[in-house]
Amino acid sequence: MQLEIINPATGKTITSIHQDNETSLSQKFNTLKIGQLDWSQKSLDQRITALINFKVLLEKNIENLAQILTSEVGKPLQQSKNEINGGIARITWLCNNAYNYLADEYMSEQDGMGEKIVYEPLGVVCNISAWNYPYLVGINVIVPALLAGNSVLYKPSEYSSLTGLEIQKLLLEAGVPSNVFEIAIGKGDIGAALLEMDFDGYFFTGSHKTGQFIYQKVAPKMVPCQIELGGKDPLYVADDVEDIKNIAIGTADGAFYNNGQSCCSVERIYIQEKNYDEFIKHFVEEVQSWKSGLPTEDGVYLAALTRAAQIEVLENQINDALAKGAKLTCGGKRIDKPGNYFEATVLTDVTNDMLVMQEESFGPIIGIMKVATDEEAIQLMNDTAYGLTAAVYSKSQKRGETILSKINSGTSYWNCCDRVSPALPWSGRKNSGFGSTLSHAGIRAFTKPKAYHLRGQWKK
Repeated sequence: MQLEIINPATGKTITSIHQDNETSLSQKFNTLKIGQLDWSQKSLDQRITALINFKVLLEKNIENLAQILTSEVGKPLQQSKNEINGGIARITWLCNNAYNYLADEYMSEQDGMGEKIVYEPLGVVCNISAWNYPYLVGINVIVPALLAGNSVLYKPSEYSSLTGLEIQKLLLEAGVPSNVFEIAIGKGDIGAALLEMDFDGYFFTGSHKTGQFIYQKVAPKMVPCQIELGGKDPLYVADDVEDIKNIAIGTADGAFYNNGQSCCSVERIYIQEKNYDEFIKHFVEEVQSWKSGLPTEDGVYLAALTRAAQIEVLENQINDALAKGAKLTCGGKRIDKPGNYFEATVLTDVTNDMLVMQEESFGPIIGIMKVATDEEAIQLMNDTAYGLTAAVYSKSQKRGETILSKINSGTSYWNCCDRVSPALPWSGRKNSGFGSTLSHAGIRAFTKPKAYHLRGQWKK
């Protein structure tokens, strides 16, 4: 069976590629079981060298890789390049820090007794990944898993399958054996088939609904299952800020970058009433200054949504907000042209019971609400089923951190938003998932610690 790849910016078919089936998945899994044994016996130096080679190949081929990524997900070409460069930076950090967190760890040595921790690989890892940032969310799992000595079966989203195939090609070219990294092509039924197999760990990035299904399905296997899900990330601007214009410009980018199709996009904004009108003025001016069009055109900031179905979600949120008294300050409708285009939309005078403030939008839309106090902002920011990121803008670091300490989220931002660092853990709470990628926690997530108690004459 063939999987048709559609360009979301034009609605035209790019190509068709062969899908996997249960037989081919089983063959790949068995191959990976054999390959993992050899890969885990290679030195960490050898594994690092292969991943550094992969990084170099990404750098060398970035123009072509960005073209392919843009063609199948619809993001502006420059944003595709930015994503690949971000992935390169993550590989660099992970490789530079692999020894720190994968080497044997000696805990104590006294009275003839030595104690150490050895970090062993999980085994054969299944990675069911997302389409919005296929390089970034893929690298978050693939690279530390391989560094730790695992083999990987990687299932890219059906909306980013061509990019997945490019990742596979470059990893093999970089020196990762073909029986250590395999790719599964297909839609949800292929992902479901993977859940029936005996992997040693499952790592998923995607929606809460799918993540919950995966977790329930995998639980009886008693193996690690880590799920990175969506968010409804709040941002609060306190009354002591001084540069309202630049804050508005920065938060607009945090809300609309990649057409708002980021799990850590700013999805709801709370402004203390003193700054409300000025903030909206500058925010809307910034949004209306952006160029919209084909993702391959120079200077385009807003291009096509990857999934046509998301347009109906956005329309429902807008209709719900307007029916409940919100004001449509700009945008509000799909753009009548081939492809999946929607206007950048700003809703003001919103309330927290509106869908746009409660349900993940994953599109170019934002709700902005006026608040009177920090306490009101904290209550509203916590009024969500999600817990991925939260941001506070304030002149005072103490005030900002005090507010953020009361927000139940995995990541906190003071005077910034919508950013990820490879040195810090990326993790969610509540419906945003659990477990960590990146940082030392994200490297060790792909290992099984083993404790050694050593009595007698022993050496490090």
